[in-house]
Amino acid sequence: MLSFRSPAGPLRAWLVGSLPAVLPVVAGAAAMVQALVPSTLNDTYQPGIQPSEMIDPIADAGSCYFCHANYDPEDAPFERWAGSMMANSMRDPIFHAALAIAEQDAANSGELCLRCHSPGGWLGGRSTPTDGSSLYGSDYQGVSCNFCHRLVDPFDDPANPSFDASILANMQDRPTETANGKYIVDPLDRRRGPFEPDVCNLYHPNTSQSPFHQESELCATCHEVSNPLFKRVGGATPASSDTYVLDDLDKAHPTQSRFDEFPLERTYSEWLLSDFAQGPIDMEGRFGGNKAEVSSCQDCHMPDTTGSGCSPIFKAPIRDDLPQHDLAGANSWVPLAVHELDQTLALYGASEASGLPQQIFQDSVDRNISMLQRAADMELSTADGELNVRIVNQGGHKLPTGYPEGRRMWIQVRYYDAADQLVQVHGAYDPLSAQLTEADTKVYEKKIGPDADLAATSGEPAAPSFHFAFSNKVYKDNRIPPRGFDNAAFEAHQAAPVGATYADGQYWDDTLYPIPCDAVRAEVSLFHQTTTKEYIEFLRDENVTNNAGQIAYDLWVQFGKSAPVEMTYANLDLPPRLTADVTEISVSTGGIQSLCLSAGPANAGLTYWVLGSQSGSVPGTTVDGVNIPLNFDSWSLYTLTQPNIGPLYQTLGVLDATGRANAQLIVPVQASLAGVQLRHAYLLTNGVAVLGASNAVPISLVP
Repeated sequence: MLSFRSPAGPLRAWLVGSLPAVLPVVAGAAAMVQALVPSTLNDTYQPGIQPSEMIDPIADAGSCYFCHANYDPEDAPFERWAGSMMANSMRDPIFHAALAIAEQDAANSGELCLRCHSPGGWLGGRSTPTDGSSLYGSDYQGVSCNFCHRLVDPFDDPANPSFDASILANMQDRPTETANGKYIVDPLDRRRGPFEPDVCNLYHPNTSQSPFHQESELCATCHEVSNPLFKRVGGATPASSDTYVLDDLDKAHPTQSRFDEFPLERTYSEWLLSDFAQGPIDMEGRFGGNKAEVSSCQDCHMPDTTGSGCSPIFKAPIRDDLPQHDLAGANSWVPLAVHELDQTLALYGASEASGLPQQIFQDSVDRNISMLQRAADMELSTADGELNVRIVNQGGHKLPTGYPEGRRMWIQVRYYDAADQLVQVHGAYDPLSAQLTEADTKVYEKKIGPDADLAATSGEPAAPSFHFAFSNKVYKDNRIPPRGFDNAAFEAHQAAPVGATYADGQYWDDTLYPIPCDAVRAEVSLFHQTTTKEYIEFLRDENVTNNAGQIAYDLWVQFGKSAPVEMTYANLDLPPRLTADVTEISVSTGGIQSLCLSAGPANAGLTYWVLGSQSGSVPGTTVDGVNIPLNFDSWSLYTLTQPNIGPLYQTLGVLDATGRANAQLIVPVQASLAGVQLRHAYLLTNGVAVLGASNAVPISLVP
């Protein structure tokens, strides 16, 4: 293991201290910064095709426009692709800012990033220097048409195009897995797609049918990411107890397996270990367009429509299984920022801009929001006087998934009283400051950072961090797993939950929230945010190389500070319940438990009666067909026959106009009561019959 200790202490102080007195003001002009880890191009080397093996360069996507754009907006693939983050992966201002910091943390680490964010530039040999400053023109078209449609299945399959076998046989370093940008591209410009060639073959004479283009393994190429600077220390199969250490530098990772490197993203593994991979699963048209049953990544992210893949003037056949090139994800604001950058040219020049109208990008954002809103369902219920919020993951991977930095999902609970006034909020979000109150709600996210050993080399704390390239520990991952979740399988793929527990098969999560006494209704939302305040400020403040972080921050502000997207919503009228301010009282000091009865305005004027039990609440006692959650015993008899008499007061009365009342249990100083546990509930009656009952509230009497 190598050790790099900063002589100046914290990472940022060291980096800033190494800079010239004046920072450049142009994003593309990088300052000379000493990287924390002096890694080389060899450290990020990946198997697969190498730039030297290319014969025909990746074609400019503009050449696809005439035939594949400007007709039916539901069919035409070009515009839908052009507004997506796939097409704009190299124009993304968040990527530029993150790339600069990654390069500060680990020299030449940008090589790994550029493989997928600018495959055309990487294959053209322009990824050096690894800050992307040599990329130009069509290199900024990201994951382009020509790149995807020239991808070669790295595994032998007789159904693949006939010439693929010779491509694989002649490769210098054939990959054994699809991950980390280990792609194989046909060195010649021979196109591939999921269908047999039709009339379009007249214009693409070398087009072949490729099963690979309908398989999730294709997507794994860039959506299963590990950091090859770190090697896993553990057994033959990854386990939660494994650690990751910096490998010796200036050489490729010893095994080149993603499972022996530090896991950054596991979207493909999450899908592979889900029921969807064994599918298809009937999602009743939720994701697949014309296709009710879905299985692969393409089924959901490129849903089927009815139409033609090229302009009608070419008289191509009409298909019912035409994939829309939506490539929708979860990004709710960056496509609009890309259009703004196309105008200002703050990050790139005119030859790198898309030149597309804003509506193309707005449509992409709308599709992303639609995808988010289809990804989850919510179920509300009450139990023991608390509100239970169940979030159900309807997707084929964790919810949320993918790039973990600055992305989160959270529950917001709002309680209203009988006058329809807001009385309490959990998970409050201030749109002006972009500040989320996290302590009182559930936030779903993945957090990584350096462990104690790695932190000691830099002076940085051993804690969650946004230093993507300088992290070797998962501190938190409570994201909701997909259908078919299995703890052992996810652990073996380095995707186990951290700081959360999910049972095998569980693809939902429950969170309990206390209900205020005066609340009669709960409204609950699940929100997703693409870029948090904390992350964007990190990108702005930690970037000491160029001003890409400031550019990203300014765009974030301009486009609403990554306004949260409401993924799903539900409301619930709250049933009769009993709440208490404390559930434990010391008999050495005595004390008071204040009880609040809340049955809602519909029950105003009814008689309430607080009863108790010392023998528990299950199975309870049924009266007039109503289950009162108390087992009848001597304490029950006392509370029934001695209402409003100590130690219980105000236990029999009438609910007020809002359907509320208060009672008290006064516990005396009496050592002999230590160890007693009581439960109390109230029933509602009209004087003739029992009409309802609340939950049972416990009180433990301790020494």
